[in-house]
Amino acid sequence: MISRWDRFRRKGKKNIGVWASVKEILTCSWLNILLLVTPVAWWVHFSGKFHYSVAFSLSFLAIVPHEKLFDFYGEQMQLYLGKDVGDLLTITLNKQAVVEGTLAIILLTKCRLKLLQSTITGVVILHLLLIPGAAFLTGGARIWEQDLHPAHTQLNHSLLTVGVLALLLPAIFYAAVSGSASNSTTNSTPSTEVLQTEFLQMSRGLAVILLLIYIASRIYYHNPPGEGHNMLNHPDTPEELKNAEIKLANTPPKVNQWVCLAFLAVNVGVMAATAEWLVDSIEPMVEATSITQEWSGIVLLPIVSFSADGAIAVGYFVHRTLSHLLKFKKPEPPTTLAKAEAIDLSIQFLLFWTPVVTLLGWWTDKPFNLLFDIFEVGLLIGACFLVNYVTQDAKTNWIEGFALLCFYTMIVLCTWFYDGQPAIANLLACPGSTTTE
Repeated sequence: MISRWDRFRRKGKKNIGVWASVKEILTCSWLNILLLVTPVAWWVHFSGKFHYSVAFSLSFLAIVPHEKLFDFYGEQMQLYLGKDVGDLLTITLNKQAVVEGTLAIILLTKCRLKLLQSTITGVVILHLLLIPGAAFLTGGARIWEQDLHPAHTQLNHSLLTVGVLALLLPAIFYAAVSGSASNSTTNSTPSTEVLQTEFLQMSRGLAVILLLIYIASRIYYHNPPGEGHNMLNHPDTPEELKNAEIKLANTPPKVNQWVCLAFLAVNVGVMAATAEWLVDSIEPMVEATSITQEWSGIVLLPIVSFSADGAIAVGYFVHRTLSHLLKFKKPEPPTTLAKAEAIDLSIQFLLFWTPVVTLLGWWTDKPFNLLFDIFEVGLLIGACFLVNYVTQDAKTNWIEGFALLCFYTMIVLCTWFYDGQPAIANLLACPGSTTTE
């Protein structure tokens, strides 16, 4: 068996040239023409002379080709690293992870901590319900059912559950303290300063533990116990997944691996900055409307962060559907593999990005803690329960995808009427702040 390092180096095979790789990257999609919009979007942002809608539109268009390039880089790195390690790289440096991780850090640096909590909730729910729901619905429309990797799915159930329960612990602690104080005949309610200190210490400890869980899970997933074991030679691995790995091993890459990594790093930086301009252009729109901070965080910001990727997916779906209906070409046979990478990303956001933001807040002296509103914790528990129930047999179908989409719609509706818990928001106030943002 070829080692991963030998596969990455293409030992015994001719490497692709630098200029040939650059040419392939620049011509991999017609959407690359929109790369010219990126400097214009940056200029509009820094000039400050244009309406926020212009800055938003240009930033949105600028992100679209970078999203497409992420897909191309991910496909190429899978040819060098294999599907399992390639998936880890593309999920860690995923276009969505970059945009949403950047969004979280922006909100932290601006000390919009309550909005940050709501956005974390919204991002996780988006990747648990909306994106998998759409994938299961469209993917299962022409097939009885689709398969997931059973071992991977079981591991995800445990990781998702422990990530959500970690956010439940501070909430039930707060409920217990508040309840005991209200029932007591003496005034034993801890002061806001004391509670804030306690929850900060609690949250930082939980963040370290969650990071350890995430690191251990990656070690287990990519290097299981036993000689030569991996998730692809697991006895329950779907046959089509094995065939996909064989196809990857025998498909020559189009781009040099080092050039691909270099362009991937540049793409991460450009997308992170452009995402910041996108977020900056949203704030005036929210302030000019009656949208609540909770709805903005749970629904609006996560959807906007996904909008460029969603636009590409919708465009591809419409093109494929029209080609089928107008009989331009024979439709591709339906795949038996369900697309559930978004669930992996939600787990990464719970077990990696949320703890990292918490510890980053500690380092930058921002009082960000993991005491979320009871409503937000309830949404996460409900989404976790439904997704785990839908995927428990490692199979999906279109009606289960439709159910996920419907539950997400219910959340959007109910969140519209939710104004948040001011007492919890007060515990997130930055030093010298006069608001509960």
